[in-house]
Amino acid sequence: MPFPRHPRFRRAENFAPIELTARDAEILRMVNRHRFLRSHQIADLVTGSRQQVLRRLQKLYHHGYLERPTCQLDYYQRPGSRSIAYGLASRGAAHLRRAENISFSRLDWTSRNRAVKRLFLDHALMVSDITVSLEIACRKRGDVRLLIEDEIPLPAATRKERNPFRWSVTVSGKDNLGVIPDRVFALEFTESNEHILCFLEADRGTMPVHRLRLNASCFERKFIAYEATWGRGIHRSRFGVSRVRVLAVSISQERTKNLREAGACRERGRGLFLFTDTASLSAQADALALMWQTSDGSTELLTWGNFSDYREDER
Repeated sequence: MPFPRHPRFRRAENFAPIELTARDAEILRMVNRHRFLRSHQIADLVTGSRQQVLRRLQKLYHHGYLERPTCQLDYYQRPGSRSIAYGLASRGAAHLRRAENISFSRLDWTSRNRAVKRLFLDHALMVSDITVSLEIACRKRGDVRLLIEDEIPLPAATRKERNPFRWSVTVSGKDNLGVIPDRVFALEFTESNEHILCFLEADRGTMPVHRLRLNASCFERKFIAYEATWGRGIHRSRFGVSRVRVLAVSISQERTKNLREAGACRERGRGLFLFTDTASLSAQADALALMWQTSDGSTELLTWGNFSDYREDER
Protein backbone atom coordinates (compact mmCIF):
# COMPACT_ATOMS: atom_id res chain seq x y z
CA MET A 1 0.00 0.00 0.00
CA PRO A 2 1.56 3.37 -0.98
CA PHE A 3 2.14 6.05 1.65
CA PRO A 4 -0.38 8.89 1.82
CA ARG A 5 1.21 12.02 0.38
CA HIS A 6 2.18 14.46 3.11
CA PRO A 7 4.61 17.39 3.10
CA ARG A 8 8.15 16.26 3.78
CA PHE A 9 9.38 19.24 5.78
CA ARG A 10 6.17 20.69 7.17
CA ARG A 11 3.99 18.86 9.65
CA ALA A 12 0.61 17.89 8.27
CA GLU A 13 -2.54 19.09 9.96
CA ASN A 14 -5.08 16.55 11.23
CA PHE A 15 -2.62 13.70 10.89
CA ALA A 16 -4.02 10.34 12.09
CA PRO A 17 -3.62 9.87 15.87
CA ILE A 18 -0.64 7.93 17.15
CA GLU A 19 -0.18 5.64 20.13
CA LEU A 20 3.49 5.10 20.91
CA THR A 21 4.70 1.52 20.63
CA ALA A 22 7.82 -0.25 21.89
CA ARG A 23 9.29 0.17 18.41
CA ASP A 24 8.64 3.91 18.54
CA ALA A 25 10.49 4.14 21.85
CA GLU A 26 13.36 2.20 20.29
CA ILE A 27 13.46 4.62 17.36
CA LEU A 28 13.59 7.62 19.69
CA ARG A 29 16.39 6.03 21.73
CA MET A 30 18.47 5.33 18.62
CA VAL A 31 18.05 8.85 17.23
CA ASN A 32 18.97 10.34 20.59
CA ARG A 33 21.95 7.99 20.86
CA HIS A 34 23.42 8.94 17.48
CA ARG A 35 22.23 12.62 17.31
CA PHE A 36 21.14 12.41 13.66
CA LEU A 37 20.26 9.32 11.64
CA ARG A 38 19.13 8.64 8.11
CA SER A 39 15.92 6.65 7.72
CA HIS A 40 17.73 3.60 6.32
CA GLN A 41 20.07 3.58 9.32
CA ILE A 42 17.13 3.65 11.71
CA ALA A 43 15.61 0.71 9.82
CA ASP A 44 18.90 -1.17 10.23
CA LEU A 45 19.06 -0.49 13.97
CA VAL A 46 15.52 -1.20 15.18
CA THR A 47 13.24 -4.23 14.99
CA GLY A 48 10.59 -4.63 12.30
CA SER A 49 10.46 -4.50 8.53
CA ARG A 50 11.86 -1.53 6.67
CA GLN A 51 8.42 -0.44 5.44
CA GLN A 52 6.98 -0.60 8.95
CA VAL A 53 9.81 1.52 10.30
CA LEU A 54 9.43 4.10 7.52
CA ARG A 55 5.71 4.40 8.28
CA ARG A 56 6.43 4.96 11.97
CA LEU A 57 9.07 7.58 11.14
CA GLN A 58 6.49 9.48 9.12
CA LYS A 59 4.03 9.41 12.02
CA LEU A 60 6.66 10.32 14.61
CA TYR A 61 7.67 13.32 12.53
CA HIS A 62 4.16 14.63 11.89
CA HIS A 63 3.26 14.22 15.57
CA GLY A 64 6.33 16.17 16.70
CA TYR A 65 8.44 13.36 18.19
CA LEU A 66 11.13 13.59 15.50
CA GLU A 67 12.51 16.48 13.47
CA ARG A 68 13.60 16.62 9.82
CA PRO A 69 16.26 19.36 9.48
CA THR A 70 15.18 21.62 6.63
CA CYS A 71 18.76 22.21 5.47
CA GLN A 72 18.58 18.84 3.71
CA LEU A 73 15.76 20.08 1.47
CA ASP A 74 18.05 20.54 -1.52
CA TYR A 75 18.99 16.86 -1.40
CA TYR A 76 15.56 16.08 -2.84
CA GLN A 77 15.92 18.46 -5.79
CA ARG A 78 18.47 16.03 -7.28
CA PRO A 79 17.72 12.81 -9.17
CA GLY A 80 17.46 9.53 -7.28
CA SER A 81 16.00 8.46 -3.96
CA ARG A 82 17.55 9.71 -0.73
CA SER A 83 17.05 8.82 2.90
CA ILE A 84 15.64 11.58 5.08
CA ALA A 85 17.78 12.54 8.07
CA TYR A 86 16.06 12.71 11.47
CA GLY A 87 16.89 14.35 14.76
CA LEU A 88 15.02 14.36 18.05
CA ALA A 89 12.15 16.85 18.47
CA SER A 90 11.00 18.35 21.76
CA ARG A 91 8.09 15.95 22.19
CA GLY A 92 10.41 12.99 21.63
CA ALA A 93 12.87 14.32 24.21
CA ALA A 94 10.03 14.80 26.69
CA HIS A 95 8.91 11.20 26.17
CA LEU A 96 12.42 9.84 26.75
CA ARG A 97 12.76 11.99 29.86
CA ARG A 98 9.51 10.62 31.31
CA ALA A 99 9.59 6.99 30.15
CA GLU A 100 13.34 6.28 30.00
CA ASN A 101 14.54 8.66 32.73
CA ILE A 102 16.98 10.23 30.25
CA SER A 103 18.06 13.70 31.30
CA PHE A 104 18.47 16.52 28.79
CA SER A 105 20.30 19.81 29.27
CA ARG A 106 17.82 21.64 27.01
CA LEU A 107 14.12 21.36 26.23
CA ASP A 108 13.61 22.97 22.81
CA TRP A 109 15.03 20.22 20.61
CA THR A 110 12.61 20.99 17.79
CA SER A 111 14.01 24.47 17.11
CA ARG A 112 17.58 23.32 17.69
CA ASN A 113 17.46 20.44 15.22
CA ARG A 114 15.28 22.23 12.67
CA ALA A 115 17.76 25.11 12.47
CA VAL A 116 21.00 23.16 11.98
CA LYS A 117 23.08 24.24 9.00
CA ARG A 118 24.04 22.07 6.06
CA LEU A 119 27.75 21.74 6.95
CA PHE A 120 26.91 20.76 10.52
CA LEU A 121 24.37 18.15 9.40
CA ASP A 122 26.74 16.67 6.80
CA HIS A 123 29.44 16.32 9.45
CA ALA A 124 27.02 14.86 12.01
CA LEU A 125 25.77 12.33 9.48
CA MET A 126 29.35 11.32 8.68
CA VAL A 127 29.87 10.66 12.39
CA SER A 128 26.67 8.61 12.57
CA ASP A 129 27.70 6.64 9.46
CA ILE A 130 30.84 5.55 11.33
CA THR A 131 29.23 4.78 14.68
CA VAL A 132 26.23 2.97 13.17
CA SER A 133 28.49 0.72 11.10
CA LEU A 134 30.41 -0.18 14.26
CA GLU A 135 27.24 -0.72 16.27
CA ILE A 136 25.82 -3.11 13.68
CA ALA A 137 29.15 -4.98 13.54
CA CYS A 138 29.19 -5.29 17.34
CA ARG A 139 25.65 -6.69 17.36
CA LYS A 140 26.57 -9.30 14.78
CA ARG A 141 29.73 -10.31 16.59
CA GLY A 142 28.02 -10.64 19.97
CA ASP A 143 31.03 -10.46 22.28
CA VAL A 144 31.62 -6.71 21.78
CA ARG A 145 29.36 -3.80 22.74
CA LEU A 146 29.51 -0.24 21.51
CA LEU A 147 29.23 2.25 24.37
CA ILE A 148 28.61 5.88 23.43
CA GLU A 149 29.53 8.72 25.77
CA ASP A 150 26.98 8.57 28.63
CA GLU A 151 27.21 4.76 28.64
CA ILE A 152 31.00 4.74 29.13
CA PRO A 153 32.11 4.04 32.73
CA LEU A 154 34.10 7.00 34.04
CA PRO A 155 35.72 7.98 37.34
CA ALA A 156 33.22 9.77 39.58
CA ALA A 157 35.03 13.12 39.43
CA THR A 158 35.00 13.12 35.62
CA ARG A 159 31.35 12.04 35.39
CA LYS A 160 30.31 15.04 37.51
CA GLU A 161 31.70 17.49 34.97
CA ARG A 162 29.30 19.12 32.56
CA ASN A 163 31.41 18.09 29.54
CA PRO A 164 33.47 15.07 30.63
CA PHE A 165 34.75 14.44 27.10
CA ARG A 166 36.20 17.91 26.68
CA TRP A 167 39.54 18.70 28.25
CA SER A 168 42.70 20.76 27.80
CA VAL A 169 46.37 19.88 27.86
CA THR A 170 49.55 21.94 28.04
CA VAL A 171 52.19 21.39 25.36
CA SER A 172 55.73 22.77 25.16
CA GLY A 173 55.28 24.07 28.69
CA LYS A 174 53.21 27.05 27.59
CA ASP A 175 50.47 26.37 25.02
CA ASN A 176 47.14 25.18 26.40
CA LEU A 177 45.25 23.17 23.78
CA GLY A 178 41.59 22.24 24.10
CA VAL A 179 40.47 18.79 22.97
CA ILE A 180 36.92 18.18 21.73
CA PRO A 181 36.57 14.86 19.84
CA ASP A 182 33.82 14.63 17.25
CA ARG A 183 32.54 11.56 19.11
CA VAL A 184 33.74 9.41 21.97
CA PHE A 185 32.83 5.74 22.21
CA ALA A 186 34.19 2.57 23.71
CA LEU A 187 34.36 -1.03 22.56
CA GLU A 188 33.54 -3.19 25.55
CA PHE A 189 34.46 -6.87 25.45
CA THR A 190 31.70 -8.64 27.34
CA GLU A 191 33.70 -11.61 28.64
CA SER A 192 36.34 -9.48 30.36
CA ASN A 193 34.29 -6.26 30.90
CA GLU A 194 37.36 -4.36 29.71
CA HIS A 195 37.11 -1.72 27.06
CA ILE A 196 39.11 0.43 24.69
CA LEU A 197 38.28 4.11 24.49
CA CYS A 198 38.10 5.68 21.02
CA PHE A 199 38.23 9.38 20.14
CA LEU A 200 36.72 9.87 16.69
CA GLU A 201 37.79 12.63 14.32
CA ALA A 202 35.58 12.75 11.21
CA ASP A 203 37.31 14.76 8.50
CA ARG A 204 35.31 16.16 5.58
CA GLY A 205 38.33 18.00 4.21
CA THR A 206 37.26 21.44 5.48
CA MET A 207 40.08 21.86 8.02
CA PRO A 208 43.75 22.35 7.00
CA VAL A 209 46.13 19.57 7.92
CA HIS A 210 48.92 22.04 8.84
CA ARG A 211 49.04 25.63 10.01
CA LEU A 212 52.04 27.79 10.87
CA ARG A 213 50.61 28.83 14.23
CA LEU A 214 49.73 26.25 16.87
CA ASN A 215 46.72 28.24 18.08
CA ALA A 216 45.06 27.98 14.64
CA SER A 217 42.69 25.08 13.95
CA CYS A 218 44.26 22.22 12.01
CA PHE A 219 44.61 18.46 12.26
CA GLU A 220 48.25 18.65 13.28
CA ARG A 221 47.13 20.61 16.35
CA LYS A 222 44.68 17.83 17.19
CA PHE A 223 47.42 15.19 16.93
CA ILE A 224 49.73 17.24 19.15
CA ALA A 225 46.98 17.56 21.78
CA TYR A 226 46.19 13.84 21.70
CA GLU A 227 49.90 13.00 21.91
CA ALA A 228 50.23 15.21 24.99
CA THR A 229 47.08 13.70 26.49
CA TRP A 230 48.61 10.24 26.18
CA GLY A 231 52.07 11.33 27.28
CA ARG A 232 50.75 12.96 30.47
CA GLY A 233 48.55 9.98 31.32
CA ILE A 234 45.34 12.04 31.13
CA HIS A 235 43.55 9.03 29.63
CA ARG A 236 44.21 7.16 32.88
CA SER A 237 43.45 9.93 35.36
CA ARG A 238 40.46 11.41 33.54
CA PHE A 239 38.89 8.37 31.90
CA GLY A 240 40.25 5.47 33.95
CA VAL A 241 41.53 3.50 30.94
CA SER A 242 44.92 2.39 29.67
CA ARG A 243 43.87 1.51 26.12
CA VAL A 244 42.94 4.44 23.87
CA ARG A 245 42.81 5.07 20.14
CA VAL A 246 42.31 8.19 18.02
CA LEU A 247 40.37 7.22 14.88
CA ALA A 248 40.72 9.63 11.96
CA VAL A 249 38.21 8.94 9.18
CA SER A 250 38.53 11.07 6.06
CA ILE A 251 36.69 11.56 2.79
CA SER A 252 39.37 10.18 0.43
CA GLN A 253 42.48 8.02 0.34
CA GLU A 254 44.62 11.04 -0.60
CA ARG A 255 43.35 13.03 2.36
CA THR A 256 43.89 10.02 4.62
CA LYS A 257 47.49 9.81 3.41
CA ASN A 258 48.05 13.47 4.35
CA LEU A 259 46.57 12.93 7.81
CA ARG A 260 48.63 9.79 8.33
CA GLU A 261 51.82 11.67 7.46
CA ALA A 262 50.91 14.36 10.01
CA GLY A 263 50.39 11.66 12.64
CA ALA A 264 53.74 10.09 11.76
CA CYS A 265 55.51 13.35 12.71
CA ARG A 266 54.67 12.84 16.38
CA GLU A 267 57.65 11.74 18.46
CA ARG A 268 55.66 9.73 20.99
CA GLY A 269 52.34 7.94 20.98
CA ARG A 270 52.22 7.42 17.21
CA GLY A 271 50.54 4.06 17.82
CA LEU A 272 47.52 5.94 19.15
CA PHE A 273 46.41 7.01 15.70
CA LEU A 274 44.47 4.86 13.23
CA PHE A 275 43.31 6.08 9.81
CA THR A 276 40.82 5.13 7.12
CA ASP A 277 38.50 6.74 4.57
CA THR A 278 34.74 6.62 4.19
CA ALA A 279 34.81 4.52 1.01
CA SER A 280 36.91 1.82 2.67
CA LEU A 281 34.61 1.80 5.68
CA SER A 282 31.38 1.59 3.66
CA ALA A 283 32.84 -1.14 1.43
CA GLN A 284 33.54 -3.35 4.46
CA ALA A 285 30.44 -5.36 5.41
CA ASP A 286 31.85 -5.94 8.90
CA ALA A 287 33.28 -2.70 10.29
CA LEU A 288 35.23 -4.63 12.95
CA ALA A 289 37.04 -6.49 10.15
CA LEU A 290 38.28 -3.25 8.59
CA MET A 291 42.07 -2.90 8.45
CA TRP A 292 42.99 0.56 9.73
CA GLN A 293 46.21 2.27 8.67
CA THR A 294 48.72 3.26 11.33
CA SER A 295 51.06 6.25 11.24
CA ASP A 296 53.98 4.08 10.12
CA GLY A 297 52.07 2.58 7.18
CA SER A 298 51.18 -0.79 8.70
CA THR A 299 47.61 -1.94 9.33
CA GLU A 300 45.67 -3.02 12.40
CA LEU A 301 42.25 -4.38 13.26
CA LEU A 302 40.11 -2.55 15.76
CA THR A 303 39.61 -5.73 17.80
CA TRP A 304 40.64 -7.05 21.17
CA GLY A 305 43.32 -9.31 19.68
CA ASN A 306 45.35 -6.30 18.66
CA PHE A 307 45.18 -4.72 22.08
CA SER A 308 45.67 -7.66 24.43
CA ASP A 309 49.43 -7.30 23.94
CA TYR A 310 49.38 -3.50 23.72
CA ARG A 311 52.23 -1.98 25.73
CA GLU A 312 52.30 1.78 25.95
CA ASP A 313 56.04 1.89 26.66
CA GLU A 314 56.61 0.50 23.17
CA ARG A 315 54.54 3.22 21.56
